[in-house]
Amino acid sequence: MKREATLLNLMCVLAALAFLAMAVLNAVLSQSFLTTDNLFVTMVCLLMALLFGVIPLLYLKDEGRLPIPFMKREALKAGAPAAAGARALPPSAPLLDAKGRAVPPDVRSMVANMKEKQP
Repeated sequence: MKREATLLNLMCVLAALAFLAMAVLNAVLSQSFLTTDNLFVTMVCLLMALLFGVIPLLYLKDEGRLPIPFMKREALKAGAPAAAGARALPPSAPLLDAKGRAVPPDVRSMVANMKEKQP
């Protein structure tokens, strides 16, 4: 799966670069750039480059390889844990359901809240 994602991201980057090159060639080689047709073709090429370029950036962000400026500072300043503002649970044995599967984090937090209220 990792190789497939890498290959698809590489194809997206190449497509984005190709559309950028088409937009630049259209701007350089056209005799009158400010016509409706030339501006339309340039904007379509730039939009397609943007669409194909965002996909690898989002993948890198999800993998944690793309640092987002000021994101860690705000999370530490608010005093919230780094995991999307989730409440930190005390380390204990994993909470399992009747079939032995791990319980989702939101259910674990509700159970932790119920245990805190009991005397």
